[in-house]
Amino acid sequence: MTDAHDLTGRIAVVTGASRGIGEDTARALDRAGARIVLTGRTVADLERVAADLGNDPVIIEADLSGPGAGSELAERILAEVEGVDILVNNAGIPMRRSPEQLTEDDVDAVFSINVRSLLMLTVGLGPSMKARGGGSIVNISSVAGLSGPIGRVAYAGTKGAVDAMTRALAADWGPDGIRVNSICPGLIATAIWEEARTTVPGLIEQLQEGIALKRWGSGDEIADVVLFFASDASRYVTGETIAVDGG
Repeated sequence: MTDAHDLTGRIAVVTGASRGIGEDTARALDRAGARIVLTGRTVADLERVAADLGNDPVIIEADLSGPGAGSELAERILAEVEGVDILVNNAGIPMRRSPEQLTEDDVDAVFSINVRSLLMLTVGLGPSMKARGGGSIVNISSVAGLSGPIGRVAYAGTKGAVDAMTRALAADWGPDGIRVNSICPGLIATAIWEEARTTVPGLIEQLQEGIALKRWGSGDEIADVVLFFASDASRYVTGETIAVDGG
């Protein structure tokens, strides 16, 4: 690891840290020297992840679906640590619905977690980043926001919003030394796909045919890009959205 990736002494918040990309990200940032604040809905899984981390991790149980949840989580985080240098907004929910199947409750549910709580948590932690001289915010978006997949109109809408907010917030907070970037994972072999990958014959092969590298990605391959954005290796990069999808 180069010095540019060294996060010793920095405090990093990872939402949705109990499994998948969030878990792999927490492990990668911990190896780089950061102290990790793990948030998520399943305490047992957060404890499992924290048990392997070496820099005095903090666990905060949080459900980001309700009104005010993002702002409340920011307050709880700042009650536990003196400030935040890195925020990885990974928490989110998928939604597969045809346009004809969508209800207002569906739309509210996916936007409340993927957009509203993400933004308000970020806004709530912003002042502490400014007070510490800057920081890095990494939003985990999706290629769904770039490509417009069939049957995911509401979900794709949330990710398009995340990418737009990334650019706008980068402009707002750039003068304060805060960088904001987003990562759009492609097909990643996480728990969201686990059932379909094991029960739908030919699914793995069919989907990977459309990928230039001819394989699915893994959570640690997303975590490596998070580390790049979180560290000084990307110190002159902000407002960017990058697809990590194997082509």
